[in-house]
Amino acid sequence: MGRLSALFDPETVAVVGATDREGAVGRAILENLRDGFAGEVVPINPSREAVLGLECYEDATSAPPIDLAVVVVPPDIVIESMRNLAAAGTENVVVITAGFAETGGEGAQRERQLREIAAEYDLNVVGPNSLGIMATSTGMNATFGPEDALEGSISFMSQSGAFITAVLDWANEQGIGFRDVVSLGNKTVLDETDFVREWGDDPETDVIIGYLEDIDDGRGFIDAAREVTDDTPIVLVKSGRTDAGAQAASSHTGAIAGSERAYEAGLEQAGVLRARSVQELFDYARALSGLPEPESDGVAVVTNAGGPGVLTTDAVGDSTLEMADFADETIDRLGEAMPDEANVYNPIDAIGDADVERFGEALEIALADPNVGSAVVVAAPTAVLSYDDLAETVIERLEAHDTPVVTCLMGGERARNAEKTLRESGVPNYFDPSRAVSGLDALARYRDIRDRTVKRPETFDVDRERAREILARTKRRTDNRLGVESMDLLEAYGIPTPDGEIVDDPDRAREVAASIAGDVVMKIVSPDISHKSDIGGVKVGVADEDVYDAYEDVVARARNYQPDATITGVQIQEMLDLESSTETIVGMNRDPQFGPLLLYGLGGIFVEILEDTSVRVAPIDEGEAHEMVDEITAAPLLRGARGREPADVDDVVETIQRLSQLVTDFPSILELDINPLVAGPDGVQAIDLRLTVDADELDTEEL
Repeated sequence: MGRLSALFDPETVAVVGATDREGAVGRAILENLRDGFAGEVVPINPSREAVLGLECYEDATSAPPIDLAVVVVPPDIVIESMRNLAAAGTENVVVITAGFAETGGEGAQRERQLREIAAEYDLNVVGPNSLGIMATSTGMNATFGPEDALEGSISFMSQSGAFITAVLDWANEQGIGFRDVVSLGNKTVLDETDFVREWGDDPETDVIIGYLEDIDDGRGFIDAAREVTDDTPIVLVKSGRTDAGAQAASSHTGAIAGSERAYEAGLEQAGVLRARSVQELFDYARALSGLPEPESDGVAVVTNAGGPGVLTTDAVGDSTLEMADFADETIDRLGEAMPDEANVYNPIDAIGDADVERFGEALEIALADPNVGSAVVVAAPTAVLSYDDLAETVIERLEAHDTPVVTCLMGGERARNAEKTLRESGVPNYFDPSRAVSGLDALARYRDIRDRTVKRPETFDVDRERAREILARTKRRTDNRLGVESMDLLEAYGIPTPDGEIVDDPDRAREVAASIAGDVVMKIVSPDISHKSDIGGVKVGVADEDVYDAYEDVVARARNYQPDATITGVQIQEMLDLESSTETIVGMNRDPQFGPLLLYGLGGIFVEILEDTSVRVAPIDEGEAHEMVDEITAAPLLRGARGREPADVDDVVETIQRLSQLVTDFPSILELDINPLVAGPDGVQAIDLRLTVDADELDTEEL
């Protein structure tokens, strides 16, 4: 393991604030350690000479060397205790005590001090406001929870201590074991990314699972998880969904791509399997921790009950898997082995009088089929079927073929012993067929995660100095927004824009229009007016002779609509052929946790109504940019649906990559919309631009 190994494999654990007072947290932790931990337990309390029969020490400096300290003292003396532990050479600390940033004010100040001490002495700190940690390999229960965890290969972290106590109570009943358990608390020093890295290096951790309410460093988490999921699957339940980010946003992208979509995109890019419920979290974990990966998505269903077989088939249809199409040889073999009344097509219905031998033969034939990547055995209890013997048969067939098999032995007490036998061999049993399929689906999705290739994002030759100069214009404005007057920003990063110019009088408008071949498009330019077309602030197909009057008209309409609006001028722009093109949008909204969230989708005036978009966290590579284009419902329009000439998708993909580089290079860009980005057979053109800039952040950026 890595630098956190002493957290989970200490030789000496101290409880700072240990006491024998009934009902005290310090007593509960000491009892849990004393009763199970294989190493030495050291109570620390200046008011006691002994606690629960163990010699007690005044402070850490007077105690034996401490590998791990669990701090349970009142919040106002935690900082003093931390300094004392650091002076004694202790490097690993779990702070159980609450009363820090979660209480605001004075508590937040204490948490800042805690962070500073940890940085000064290079301490590994879990918490504060933590339930504690467990490591079943050493019998260490350094929590004040009422349950010990069973030993297993799942490492589990949670931001909620109450969630841990509830899960352990349930998991013990289900026979689910754990390797390590961590209550993250306030995550002042160590957070989810640290434990993902640690458990990714641990050969005894088969699956990492977690309950999270937020992720502090989204980009760091993505990078860490991508490395870890090459060998170790990660499954998370993420709660605390919010649309606060979208409500605060002023751009189309910000309104569409709120905080929840950032988590969806970030976790997907990280290779994390996201569970929708606690039940699903453990359904995934059980399959991932004990079964081989499927070689294909084809599922075979073997059952003695028609109804449950149909339910299983429906569940496969709702998943990323598919019902296996049996080879002719398989159907022939099943026809010879099964009764005439049986169904030898998938799902295989061995009918109600099937005994273990018939089940086993059907499963054997199915697993030998080259189109079968996994199987579900669904059984209803009958007088001729022994679940105990069926469990042994399933295990034998799985091991012989090295193909994942899950079971759905429906029933209660009748299935109890068989379920235990299956569990001990790594085969999960589910009462509900849909859950059984969900477990197999997680295996297949993890296989795809391991197979994917993530490349380093391409770096284009751009003019960063020119871009910085354009962004700096916000320092001379009363607001922090820029519009089409800053189209040169896109040109500095190689994103094509139509010919044109912004003018501030009708005579200059006629001159510019005369220099552009064909009719022109005219748009009011104002940082205060977002939906220009709604107020008549856009005119399309204006001939040279009509430019003067059109200029006067769009300005008048803008003044009538919003008298106090700042009007910079009118944009005169080359008119593009939209009949053979598709209006799309590409943009970015900077998420507080994950950073720049890229968006691509169907654009134009209906973008917020249709919301046909895909998102990724920047920076992205070429493959991820292609995925963004392919994921939108309107993708066939770009590919040339209904006789249309295909758009230059490669140009679209490159534009997304160039925007990714721009917003990564300049964290000062808070929001950005290119809408529409017109995609046609001859390439792309960025027609309109809006962005919001943090001028103070711009001052800190280096070229």
